Amino acid sequence: MPVNSRYAKLPLTLLALAVLAGCDASSSGGGSKSPPGYPDVQATAAGTPVCYQTDPDQNHAAAQATSAARRAHGLPAVRPDPALAKAAADHACDMAARGLMSHVGSTTKGPMQRAKAQGYVPHLTAENIAAGPFSQQRVLNEWSASSGHMANITIPQVRDVGIGRALAADGRTVFWAAVYGAPR
Repeated sequence: MPVNSRYAKLPLTLLALAVLAGCDASSSGGGSKSPPGYPDVQATAAGTPVCYQTDPDQNHAAAQATSAARRAHGLPAVRPDPALAKAAADHACDMAARGLMSHVGSTTKGPMQRAKAQGYVPHLTAENIAAGPFSQQRVLNEWSASSGHMANITIPQVRDVGIGRALAADGRTVFWAAVYGAPR
């Protein structure tokens, strides 16, 4: 049976778009907006997702990978933060429900607002997002290989990180969000 080439290339397209569209930084001066030239990406159809809360081991692994990338640039390690993990998991769930990769949530403007809603008191936040059939390790590797994502990972003031994921209704597309924070 021939494979429809449009759908066969979809995971690679989503990864490329995740690398391009998945960066956002917010300062304490206000909300958040998608970077110019990086539009939202409709990765899959909207539907009821499977939403996961980040377990401490998963968040610790994200902090270790982020810290390794930061140390390679002469920056200090980050700590896993449960409030940022909750903000990231909730945003991943929201994106999966909409099938849409976006830094703007259905009820939130960006990572700063989501972090504050979880009780984190940030000076600044940054966020990386992705969508596709990807494991956490692959997403972390892709973000480390992307200059736009590394710009968020290597913000000198960042001290905390949280990661989250959700499975879209199609059962294949995993939405990822990582929130990086610098506390006040």
